[in-house]
Amino acid sequence: MSIFSKVDVLWNTVKYLKPIQWRYRAKLWCQRFFPQCLQALDTTPGRQILNFVPSIPNEITYLGDNAFQFLNLQKSFGKQVNWEFVEYGRLWGYNLNYFEFLNQKGMNVEDGRKLIRDFMQHLPKASMGMEPYPLSLRSINWIRFLSCNSINDVDIDAVLYAQLKLLIHKLEYHLLGNHLLENGFALLFGAYYFNDHAFYKKAKTILRPELQEQVLGDGGHFERSPMYHCIMLYRVLDCYNLVHNSALFGNELEDILKEKAEAMLGWLEEVVYSDGRIPLLNDAAVGVAPVAKDLIEYAQRLGIFCDKKVRLKESGYRKIRWEKFELFIDVGEVGPDYQPGHAHADTFSFELYINGRPVIVDTGTSTYVVNNTRFYERSTAAHNTVVVCGQNSSQVWAAHRVARRARVQVFCDEEERIVAVHDGYKRLGCLHTRKVEKVGKYIRITDEVDREGTAYLHFMPKENVVLDGNRLLGSDYCIEFDGAREIEPFTSMYSPEFNKREERRSFRISFDRRLETIIQ
Repeated sequence: MSIFSKVDVLWNTVKYLKPIQWRYRAKLWCQRFFPQCLQALDTTPGRQILNFVPSIPNEITYLGDNAFQFLNLQKSFGKQVNWEFVEYGRLWGYNLNYFEFLNQKGMNVEDGRKLIRDFMQHLPKASMGMEPYPLSLRSINWIRFLSCNSINDVDIDAVLYAQLKLLIHKLEYHLLGNHLLENGFALLFGAYYFNDHAFYKKAKTILRPELQEQVLGDGGHFERSPMYHCIMLYRVLDCYNLVHNSALFGNELEDILKEKAEAMLGWLEEVVYSDGRIPLLNDAAVGVAPVAKDLIEYAQRLGIFCDKKVRLKESGYRKIRWEKFELFIDVGEVGPDYQPGHAHADTFSFELYINGRPVIVDTGTSTYVVNNTRFYERSTAAHNTVVVCGQNSSQVWAAHRVARRARVQVFCDEEERIVAVHDGYKRLGCLHTRKVEKVGKYIRITDEVDREGTAYLHFMPKENVVLDGNRLLGSDYCIEFDGAREIEPFTSMYSPEFNKREERRSFRISFDRRLETIIQ
């Protein structure tokens, strides 16, 4: 890539940033030379007794004897935990520093206290764990663990309080999005745990505007990742649990937390498939967020329900259910312009269930490491949509960056017919129009581009599909192509979980200007 191309990509990435992101990036740069450190406390802060409705226990990731398993990778540290461990990538190391294992099923209380104290001994040298995102999640998990197990330990409380005070100086306004929300959630937990008005004031300053912006009109989270939607819903429910069961601060955040939880719950209930799974569009994988069933049951324990029928719109997704089909399609923008870090170049991609099982599926997400696997999983060719001239519909790069991004116009948005066009290939001299409609008992998908294109279809592993002329035949379906010049089978990788990849059958369908796909 030439220097001019690099400058072009960089400009088309950063030009969308908000002024506050630039200001906090400058502040972050200065902190490299004048780092913020934990401050010793003159007095030990008091703490409140918090009561919670039982939350969702976290998955088992602490295996005992300083052994952990995150993201399908296991590590035994022996006598001493290495809190800066990065051999499995930074995301694994972050998970270690989140301390979510404190609230896993069957966690031994003394083991939990021992791990907290081990981390406290490491604090003077801590680097990864003092980044604001893991610091935020760790604070929430410590407070839940200490409160639910009635642990009163002034040394732990002092270190926890010092970390939350540090967090106020490290808020992630340079990123915004779910990171800033997590900062606000942590400060809210800290405010109630320590009855601290400064923490509460800052939490309220973050949460009110961010929840209003990040929870869209249809209830979806604005980063358009079903996985992150579930994570954010889980956190909103936990915060409602915290506020609803305490009389501190006049419960003034209770209403907005309940309102957003209901909206997010309604979106999830509309999106989830009949087998309980979520779509794996954008950055999404199984085993990271609580499953939909657990979130719905947790909300019910808190008295939160969504009684109204949700019509998907602002999140950019649409769900079609009828006969034997469940079709989930993306006809929206890649994400918020100033924070599309979890976006893929997947405009107009879809997943299809037939008779309650996944048949045509997204590629999923197996890594956040900057490598060829990450580049492929974010590429247009990894999704069930159309590629032109081998290019991505949006210019995804690095692990979480997007330069030029496809813009979408929805021309028809009806229950039985969706028509939309995107300009992601405008630089190549064409637009892509996709029409999805119910016709009788089958689905018809029509793609139009002003030059040659290649449509991709990716099937679930072990799905028995046979190429027969211009048709793909399965056990209970037939997919027929009108306008296909060539149908080429190939093997690709399916990534339903981090660090888990499986072979599956995929097909490239080349066409000139127009392709009609009939699924029956």
